[in-house]
Amino acid sequence: MDGDLVLIFGFILTVVVITAFTISRIVSRVYDHAEWKELHKSGKNSVASDEKYALLEERVRVLERIATDGNPTLAHQIDQLRDLQDNDRILANRESAR
Repeated sequence: MDGDLVLIFGFILTVVVITAFTISRIVSRVYDHAEWKELHKSGKNSVASDEKYALLEERVRVLERIATDGNPTLAHQIDQLRDLQDNDRILANRESAR
C-alpha cells in the first residue's frame, strides 16, 4: 500500500509543478504584452521612426537629383550626402542618450 501512495503523491506533485510552471509562463506573457501595448500606445518609437524616415527620404531626393540633373557638380552633391551622414550620427547619438 505504501508504494501506491508514493506513486499517487508523485503523480500529484508532477501535475502541480507542471501547472505552476504553465501559469507562471502565462502571467509573464500577459505582463510582457501589457508593456508592449503601452510602449506602442505612447508612441515612443514613432518619433525616432519618423526622423529616420525623413532622413532617408531626403537622401533619396538627393540621389534622384544626382541621377537626373547634369548641371550641378558631382562634388557638391557628394558633400550634401556627407552632411546627411552627419545628421544620421546626430540622430544615433540622440537615440543612445534616451
